Amino acid sequence: MHFHRLYLSSLFAAAAPLAMAQTSASPPGPPDQAVKLDPFVVSDSLDRAREDIVPSLGATSFLIDDRQIQNIPQGANAPFNQVLLRAPGVAEDSATNGDLHVRGEHANLQYRINDVLLPEGISGFGLELDSRFVNSLRLITGSLPAQYGFRTAGVVDIKTKSGALVPGGDATLYGGSFGTIRPSVEAGAVSGHVSAFVDASYDRNDLGIENPTPEAKALHDRTSQSKAFAYVSDILDSSSRISFIGSASYSDFQVPDTPGLSAGTSPGGNQWLAGNFDSAKLDEKQNEQNYYGVVAYQKSAGELNYQISAFGRASSVHFIPDPTGDLFFNGVASNVKRNLDSVGLQGDSSYALGEAHTLRAGAFWLNESVTADSTTAVFPVDVNGDPTGRAFSIVDNHRLHGLFAGFYAQDEWKFAPHFTLNVGARADAFNSSFDDEHQISPRANLVFQPSGSTTFHAGYARYFTPPPVENVSGATLAKFNGTSNAAPTNRDDPVKAERADYFDAGASRTVSPGFQVGVDGYYKKAKNQLDDGLFGQTLILSAFNYAQGKVYGVELTASYSHEGFSIYGNLARSEAQGRNWVSAEFLFDPDKFSYVQAHWIHLDHDQRLSGSFGAAYLRKEAGGSKRVYADIIYGTGLRTDATAPDGSIIPNGGSVPPYATLNLGAEETIDLASGRSLILRVDVVNLFDRSYELRDGTGVGVGAAQFGQRQGFFGSLTWAY
Repeated sequence: MHFHRLYLSSLFAAAAPLAMAQTSASPPGPPDQAVKLDPFVVSDSLDRAREDIVPSLGATSFLIDDRQIQNIPQGANAPFNQVLLRAPGVAEDSATNGDLHVRGEHANLQYRINDVLLPEGISGFGLELDSRFVNSLRLITGSLPAQYGFRTAGVVDIKTKSGALVPGGDATLYGGSFGTIRPSVEAGAVSGHVSAFVDASYDRNDLGIENPTPEAKALHDRTSQSKAFAYVSDILDSSSRISFIGSASYSDFQVPDTPGLSAGTSPGGNQWLAGNFDSAKLDEKQNEQNYYGVVAYQKSAGELNYQISAFGRASSVHFIPDPTGDLFFNGVASNVKRNLDSVGLQGDSSYALGEAHTLRAGAFWLNESVTADSTTAVFPVDVNGDPTGRAFSIVDNHRLHGLFAGFYAQDEWKFAPHFTLNVGARADAFNSSFDDEHQISPRANLVFQPSGSTTFHAGYARYFTPPPVENVSGATLAKFNGTSNAAPTNRDDPVKAERADYFDAGASRTVSPGFQVGVDGYYKKAKNQLDDGLFGQTLILSAFNYAQGKVYGVELTASYSHEGFSIYGNLARSEAQGRNWVSAEFLFDPDKFSYVQAHWIHLDHDQRLSGSFGAAYLRKEAGGSKRVYADIIYGTGLRTDATAPDGSIIPNGGSVPPYATLNLGAEETIDLASGRSLILRVDVVNLFDRSYELRDGTGVGVGAAQFGQRQGFFGSLTWAY
């Protein structure tokens, strides 16, 4: 597999005008006949012009295209987060429910589709997005240029397949271990100046959420997930188009059970509850729904390029407890539902001011509304916390609001041969039910290219990261005083925006044709370092701040390709720490709270070393092709609590054991008549059936133990046309 790592994307500035000139120079038809537009040529030209509006400009950019996706386990049927896991600096966490950590951060990723920012949902995008509709994606990290605001750990920039670029379609039946069955279809078509692409899939398996035990088979872990995606583009003329993106996902999850748990706060084990309960028979569930739509207008007018878009999103998560069993084991049974509705506008533009300067500016506005409703069954308790009577329910409903607004301007200045300086600033504001803050954030990136094979870069960015509104609980703590759900403290300072200084520097070199290497280092110093975790029963995150934070590390990458053979390797060293919790204090154990007030601790998602390595060979032959691949995912383990010599607990003071998983696969394409083909694929995930732990159930904001996927055999049959 051959990945590309780039530090400068200004090549499009030169390529786009040339492509536009070629399109404009097409010979006109007769006076009474309109010029016929070639949708393939015009779409490609407009894609290049759109890239020039918001290039990465000195940030670290890691490219994965649809051909490379075929060289990872399960190919295009792999969960989207598993594709991102093959990029440098990405650590695995809850692989089956979509969590990833980029450069020592928890979440804090922004997702863009065709250069339009997607507003975040409650459950993130790890499972909502489908790898099948990806034509290419870039993970952009480092000192980001000014067009990227709010979520800044990384930018997942997705370019979708389209009817103009990928005509035809396919139907796939995929299945295998863990009761997996996944039918899917995709199709692209062009009619005149309109092109369309659609993708739909249904997934049913018995490993919806990480197994909390090391066993090969999880208990009560079935999931069903339906997804649909559509992209429609209407070319208005040779320099403009309007496009629509729509997506829907609907997912049901069973929450996996752990056998052998003992009763929790219910008195005497079952005094107030009839019968004894087996923890292997608990019946907790969660439903997640995500819907979004985007309308974008793009225009390329000489030296001016711009795109204006409007978008909306609806997202919901509903956790349904086992109403009796949860009371027996936890003393609490919470039925929790959160709904997030958001609408927004985005505009981006670029203007080539001679050969030395390209000016860029844009604005962003997003309005979010969250409903957080819960009905919680609890026991009354005495001063010792022992239940004194039968359970009763407490209703606690809240409405939260968040308004995000930002404006940026920057100049890409080629001030000397081989040197490019991109300098600019953002002005961002955040107003919500619990916070009101703003910041001006300067950005600067310098790129030096002494030759066509070597690039150096260095940059600085000031970041302003508001808390995710959907992860702020809004609980009324006093309602639960004197119950089995009482918080250790009623202190609940509001979650604040993180403010950070970020430094990044690196180099890349093409050693020989097809052989590339790169190194990149980064350091972040933060005030009100944001983090979030799982507290209580539900699988819904809650946000909080550390007063101080620091994150730093280095990434090494290498790739080589020759003819049909390719190989790559990524290795990242990261350190992420925080000190003194200063918001949502009710979430924490008092002893841990006292420790963190006076000590730096590792963030729960801090993994010292993360690596991904792979090789693939594709042989094209008469009548089709054959592909084989192998790859390895490596990690030294996420954080756990540790015990000090005096017996006290050090939050996140240890880590789970290191792990490495080997995956293999093979694929054969058989060409049929009339441009059709049949594709057969076999994948083996975790070849040696390693039982490895992602979480052990301890650590800050860690709800339960989580084990990685055991050995799995999968296969697919695709008919392509």
